[in-house]
Amino acid sequence: QVQLVESGGGLVQAGGSLRLSCAASGRTFTILRMGWFRQAPGKERAFVAAINWSDGTPNYGDSVKGRFTISRDNAKNTVYLQMSGLKPEDTAGYYCASWNKGGLKYDYWGQGTQVTVSS
Repeated sequence: QVQLVESGGGLVQAGGSLRLSCAASGRTFTILRMGWFRQAPGKERAFVAAINWSDGTPNYGDSVKGRFTISRDNAKNTVYLQMSGLKPEDTAGYYCASWNKGGLKYDYWGQGTQVTVSS
């Protein structure tokens, strides 16, 4: 198994920045990809960004392209989400997840961290 712990959420004004972190532990050698998702009250979970663990190739959801940057530190088994130009509609619980060898989807999820953007 892989355990994921997010941190870095909080309250920020529109236009501000936050950096989320997600530390992985356990069978981290099985990780193929790490992703960030978010879910606002009453809405479905949405893809934010993901990164290939081996080569760092990122991809982003349309709503965050140009504003958010995903990165990883393999030595620390940590993935980051740098969020800039935050908007009130970015308010949500943010969750990281890992896609592991032998899996067909994101297998493990963190408990989430809340991001609130005030207007």
